Amino acid sequence: MKKAVCLYMHVHQPFRVRPYSVFEAGKDSNYWYDFSYDSRANNQRIINKVAEKSYRPTNAVLQQLLETYPEFHFSLSITGTLIDQLQMWAPDVIESFQKLVATGRVEILAETYYHSLAFFYSKQEFERQVKQHGIKIRELFGVTPQVLRNTELSYNNDLAYWADQSGYKGIITEGWDDVLGWRSPNFMYRPAYTQKIRLLLKNYKLSDDIAFRFSDRNWAEWPLTADKYAHWLNALPDDEQLINLFMDYETFGEHQWEDHGIFDFLRHFPGEFLKDGNSFLTLSQAIDKFEPVDTMDIPHTITWADTERDLTAWLGNAMQQQAIQCIYKLEHDVLATGDQSLIEDWRRLQTSDHFYYMCTKWFNDGDVHAYFSPYSSPYDAYIYFFNALRDLKLRLLDQQRGRK
Repeated sequence: MKKAVCLYMHVHQPFRVRPYSVFEAGKDSNYWYDFSYDSRANNQRIINKVAEKSYRPTNAVLQQLLETYPEFHFSLSITGTLIDQLQMWAPDVIESFQKLVATGRVEILAETYYHSLAFFYSKQEFERQVKQHGIKIRELFGVTPQVLRNTELSYNNDLAYWADQSGYKGIITEGWDDVLGWRSPNFMYRPAYTQKIRLLLKNYKLSDDIAFRFSDRNWAEWPLTADKYAHWLNALPDDEQLINLFMDYETFGEHQWEDHGIFDFLRHFPGEFLKDGNSFLTLSQAIDKFEPVDTMDIPHTITWADTERDLTAWLGNAMQQQAIQCIYKLEHDVLATGDQSLIEDWRRLQTSDHFYYMCTKWFNDGDVHAYFSPYSSPYDAYIYFFNALRDLKLRLLDQQRGRK
């Protein structure tokens, strides 16, 4: 039986809090723009670096693939925090994404504008952010997202029910063993307690072969070539026709470097896979083509992060829990001010990366957190965040006093 690949890539960069001193609170409300260009937390430097290493070359390769193979389709999501930074510092990258989407064969997914965990703390704020993101996507790309991905593929039955009631045709999450049991991620599913929406599950083993293991010379399958990988997909059982490969966009060029051959792999994989009569589909196309084979009941939240595949990457210690609770406690008072600058800073502080940087896990998970963090330690991430939050509260207090 012929196979179909759903290639989905997530494009995101947060506004990182610069090394912000407690002595600046009440005096300087610039949390984001680090004028020491060598700082690891300098957002402009990071955007320029990732754009050069990943976004520009990846978009160029994908554009070439779309022009070469009419059967090539894929899906992506772009956070609002990244869009804002690209518009400031790398507008040509936005234009290259627009060119991809203009082919009609690239789908953009819905998500929270600020890459937040708002769904688990404030449904109202979650809805506002998804709406804001949808408006931005329509403004820049002229399309309306039909499939939802929540931050870090975080998912449970409640989210699926919300998405179903909100009119989305699909939702995605991790194909984690604990929820799959004896089942395979290589099928379409129906979320429990929903009517129309469909659930697509990431094949994490095949996805991670590219996203994490590609350049690992100690991996028994190194080097991973396009023809070898296509052979693996074709060798799956005949009835497993839908293969969901989900990964970060930055896999190409940033996490896996050009010198390791990742762009050569990307250039050749579609051709190797398509020559056997297989296909590439957007998530929406897969939903239209495949019927669900079973219902997935996932009452507890899962994500695509760390070995636990739960929210402990962001909420696993007291620092993280305190930080996220403090930011959402301000919701009513911040929104009541109507101060767009204050509201924007409050929402940027909701971005899940801030809490991820505060993680104190050890071993492999800890190494991954340290790799992504711009700070020397999770405690620095906590201190800078709370110093910024202190200033935000002072600004809020000034607003409240001014209204009396």
